[in-house]
Amino acid sequence: MSRGLNKVMIIGHLGHDPEMRYTPSGKPVTTFNMAVSRSWNSGDGERHTETEWFNIVAWGNLAEICKQYLNKGQQVYVEGRLQTRRWDDKEGVKHTTVELVANEMMMLGERREAQHAVAGEELAAGEPVEGPAENEDEFPF
Repeated sequence: MSRGLNKVMIIGHLGHDPEMRYTPSGKPVTTFNMAVSRSWNSGDGERHTETEWFNIVAWGNLAEICKQYLNKGQQVYVEGRLQTRRWDDKEGVKHTTVELVANEMMMLGERREAQHAVAGEELAAGEPVEGPAENEDEFPF
């Protein structure tokens, strides 16, 4: 049997604050973009950096969590699938975009109250899962 696989995992920084809206049926959808950079050294030792931008779409409880906890510039891990959308604008011009439809999101970086949201049981309850505590500045004694 022939099967396909459409799975994407990225770590990058948000380009703007997430924007949330609701479908006519009332389902929340949040969109944001992420910059993912890679660096390499060329054969002559010169350092190069390249940045790729991804459009992210989150639905349902994950959409609400992204809107509540994510901010511009924040480092985030996103996992999901690629989806191509096509549409015609008011002038009849055809447009195409490729989006990463998220099913998992994890906040990374310097933020102490890191939250972790996974499509599944945690999301169904609507409760973000507390991430591991990072180095604390204060001691309890």
